[in-house]
Amino acid sequence: MSESTPPQLPDRLSTDPRSPHHVRDLMQLDIGIRFNGKERFDVEEYCISEGWVKVPSGKTVDRHGRPLLIKLKGAVEVYLR
Repeated sequence: MSESTPPQLPDRLSTDPRSPHHVRDLMQLDIGIRFNGKERFDVEEYCISEGWVKVPSGKTVDRHGRPLLIKLKGAVEVYLR
């Protein structure tokens, strides 16, 4: 990738390194996510084509200490800040 051309953001991206949708190089970038017209800072995974985001469900964690995620459906927009 050249410095003048911003990278193409994928249709689906996850912050979890165990996910097949995790791209380590893109995690270095400052990616903004707008869900239903409002900017969200707590998104763990998104899918533009299916129209959903996964966010933590409060302070609830699973037995491994990872946050439990809920899927919210709506309009998803991603951009580089």
